[in-house]
This record gives sequence, C-alpha cells and structure tokens, in this order.
Amino acid sequence: MTDLSTPLYPMLFEPIYKQKVWGGRRLEQLGRPLPGDANMPIGESWELADLSASSPDGGGGGQQCSIIANGPLAGETLHDLIGAFGPRLMGQLTLDESGQFPLLVKFLDASANLSVQVHPSQAYLDAHPHAVAHLKSEAWYIVAAEPGSVIYKGVRAGVTPEQFRAAIDDESLETLLLKVPVKAGNCHYLPSGMCHALGAGVLVAEIQTPSDTTFRVYDWGRPAESNRSLHIDEAMQCIDFPSPDTAANEKRTHLAGMFTTMSRLITCEHFQIEKVRMSQGYAQPVPYDQPTVWVVLEGKGVIDPGGGARPVEFSHGQTLLLPAQMAEPTVELTMDTVWLEITKRVVARN
Repeated sequence: MTDLSTPLYPMLFEPIYKQKVWGGRRLEQLGRPLPGDANMPIGESWELADLSASSPDGGGGGQQCSIIANGPLAGETLHDLIGAFGPRLMGQLTLDESGQFPLLVKFLDASANLSVQVHPSQAYLDAHPHAVAHLKSEAWYIVAAEPGSVIYKGVRAGVTPEQFRAAIDDESLETLLLKVPVKAGNCHYLPSGMCHALGAGVLVAEIQTPSDTTFRVYDWGRPAESNRSLHIDEAMQCIDFPSPDTAANEKRTHLAGMFTTMSRLITCEHFQIEKVRMSQGYAQPVPYDQPTVWVVLEGKGVIDPGGGARPVEFSHGQTLLLPAQMAEPTVELTMDTVWLEITKRVVARN
C-alpha cells in the first residue's frame, strides 16, 4: 500500500519498449540498454504513459502504464499514484475523459518510414460514438535526423478525397503528400485529422494526448502482417482536406536571461512545449503548480524537492514528472543542460 506520508519528488520511469518493423537501435545513444540483440528493431520507448487500454497493432494491447523507477515510490504505477496522492500530484489539473493522465510521451526511432496514417478527428468520434477510438493530437520534436531526412505532414493543396483514395490503390500516394525536410531542433504539431508519416532516419520525442488509435492508409509496400493492418475506410473519414494550417501552433517565442533561455515551441489546446536551456552551476526554484514533464535532451543536474525528500539526479535521455506539490523544490545544473518542458496548460512563472 502506498505510504501517503511520503514527500513527493521528481519521478523517473521504467521505459516501455516497443519492437517495430521500422525501428532501429539509436535509442542506445540516449545512454540506455535496449532489449534484444543488435538485430531487434526497437521503434518506440514509451517514457510516460497511463493508458487503460491500447490497440494490439499499436501499443500491443492491454493496459500500458509507466512504473516509477526511483525513490521510495519505485515499483508503483503512475496511475495508482494519481489515485493515491490526488491534488498533491495533479494540482488543479484534471484527468482526461477516460480517467488517464492527460499526456503520453514517447521517443520514436525511425530507421524506415512509418506508415502513412491519421488519428481520429472529433467529427469521426461524434459520428461513431461506440467506436473504440480516441482523439489523438501530437507533436514531434526532432532529436536527431540524418542528412536529407523528411517527414510527411499533410496533403497537398487541391487534392480531393477521390484522388487520394485512388493513389492508395496505385501506390502513388507519396506524390500527394507534403514532404517537409527536418533537422535536429525542429518541432512540428500534428493535430488529429492531419495525414502524416515519420520519415526514415529521424529520431523524435513525441508528445501527445493519451490515445493509441491510429488508422493506417499506406505502409510503403511492406508485406502484409497480422499486426500491420490498414484501416483505409476509417482513415478516409478522418483525413482533413485540405490539411490544417499549424503555423500558429508552431510560432516560436523566446525569453532570454543571463543563465536561462526559454523558447516556446508548441502551443495548442492539448499541451504546451517549451525548450529550456540553463547554464552549468546555475540554481533556481522550480516554479510549477501543476504536474510538469521534462524530457532531458542534453546535460545533467539535480533537483532537490525539499521537505526531507532525497535529491534526484537526472541526465540526458531521461524523462521526469515533477509533481504539482513539492515542499521547496530547486534545480541546479552540473553541466549546461537542455530539456523540453511539457505542460497541459500555460504556466504562470515567478
């Protein structure tokens, strides 16, 4: 049974690895051992998850819930801690309509193109109230990209649903997709209803709403497999023609100080992503009043939660959840450090 007298502290998680036909082994560059040998393609690492169910050809079926890896709460699930600690962990932030933590965070390693796909739109959900499907909007932060790498983001202007459907059949679909060159540091918003695919050679941090519903329309000629089914009819009901304009969601803003720089990357109704750079040796209070996720891209440091809780060290490649209520938390960097800071809504800073 969870000891409710335990002072809360920044939580690290056991990664949930997913073998994918398009995956690779570059997650080892984040300083972590991967399961299997060098020939096992690991496509996804679920860094922070609280799904009551997942699709068989996506998350593998069943519940997918992160397990705490550090401190006195190690071995507990995120879902159980939300129930036990309530506002101490969540602040005023509410769970989603399924009673889940309202964010899902992953790393994706694409050694080959991901399937061309779409996630359910609100219109689709409204028209299919009994379907096992959930709204899924996401963002990709490009951690690394090989020269010439691209993502596929939306459908070309003027393409009709009829032309799109015909291009699936004659395998010319790529010509109708918007191909966007990418490099490390880019960030793209992909709302539900936008047709998309992650291109080969790209490693991303994916921030999304807590859903595992994906409708595939094309899989680049890969042999049909029982766990790689297509969902063309469902997808055609979800794809937006024309594709939504995400420029406003991706408008960057910057706030620079002597030791810290914060860049707003994504703002949408579902989450906010900022990129924080902080200098070695600098220390400051942690200012949040809601649970906040850090995806550490570079460097390392330590967070002292106060209140008798032990300090938590962190380094590049790790994902942390900072509870809403810690005693007197401060962060100090032992190297120049960069992280993505993900919140459910705009945070008022001190």
